[in-house]
Amino acid sequence: MSLGSRPKPPPPGPAAAGIDRMTLKTFTIAIDGPAAAGKGTLSRRIAEQYGFHHLDTGLTYRATAKALLDAGLPFDDEAVAEKIAREVELAGLDRDMLSKHEIGEAASKIAVMPPVRRALVEAQRRFAAKTPGTVLDGRDIGTVVCPDAPVKLYVTASPEVRARRRYDEILGKGGTADFDAIFEDVKRRDERDMGRADSPLKPADDAHLLDTSEMSIEAAFQAAKSIIDAALSRNA
Repeated sequence: MSLGSRPKPPPPGPAAAGIDRMTLKTFTIAIDGPAAAGKGTLSRRIAEQYGFHHLDTGLTYRATAKALLDAGLPFDDEAVAEKIAREVELAGLDRDMLSKHEIGEAASKIAVMPPVRRALVEAQRRFAAKTPGTVLDGRDIGTVVCPDAPVKLYVTASPEVRARRRYDEILGKGGTADFDAIFEDVKRRDERDMGRADSPLKPADDAHLLDTSEMSIEAAFQAAKSIIDAALSRNA
């Protein structure tokens, strides 16, 4: 994948790594990892840094589930779920609204349906073709959605740390939570995501591992930025 034919582009740096936007072709950054590992926050910051489009692919499943819920449609009909999935508009997905627990539970039921996954993967690939570049985060970006992405990151953290982050986030918003229940939910999600037959959660063979268990978001961002800048230089 080429970033243009200019013979000597300036080195990476702020504002899309200092590369002339007129010569920049699409450049995809694939970010995978389990829930609450920090990949969403990291992905949004990377997209802002480089002026790239961002898609939280998990929201596409949640948007499909919400549409089914709103229409009172069944969750055991793959044909119906696939039809709704093909109608989901990826622009302007409302993260706060789609993050509700009941929507997440509904999304987990349709996320295991191969026809739904195929429909949403097609949409996600179309999104990944946007110029000048894209950042997609999810569970199977580097392995299935964008296996040829020049940068693949696998962001993870221990289950205990991820459960603590979610617990603190809920309390920080004025809610109440049971840490043990959240910890068990995190482990169940890991087992479901990693154990499913279709597109299981796992790092791509050429993914860069970022374990954020004892890493601040700033440290994770700087580590990711070094990897991305190097790839941008190689593809210039």
